[in-house]
Amino acid sequence: MSALIIKLMADGALIPIVLLGAYALVFKIPKGQRLESYKRILIAGLTAYLLAKLIGSFYQPSSERPFEILGKAAGASFLNNPGFPSDHALFISVITCAVWFETKQKLITAILIGLTIIVCIGRVLALVHTPADVIGGVVIALIGSLWYLNIAYRTQ
Repeated sequence: MSALIIKLMADGALIPIVLLGAYALVFKIPKGQRLESYKRILIAGLTAYLLAKLIGSFYQPSSERPFEILGKAAGASFLNNPGFPSDHALFISVITCAVWFETKQKLITAILIGLTIIVCIGRVLALVHTPADVIGGVVIALIGSLWYLNIAYRTQ
């Protein structure tokens, strides 16, 4: 697969996720519910981030990233750490969960899920993460999303 396509998958697809997520969270949450929604989003995101850093400080399946092990160049941007869990997968999964739980916008959420899958696959193809790294990021984001369980279901 072309290096440019992999880079676009691994890094470039984050831009539409952030923009679409911001649009949904600003314009699709009713005005009277925004403050409560934003508080939940903040707590869910911080919980996921802190949990990821805590788990990452105790558990690292490898001290090197796949591109280092294989002696190749990284195909996407990365932080100088062992890589578990994937910060990219964590971040975009937190956005996707926030949009789903706070807006109930099925089409926007489906697009975000598709783009999240593309980014996760791209991170593995770019050799900056293993499948366990990206799965770990998604699972930890889902754990942070437990804060949304107290939302009364609203129909739109």
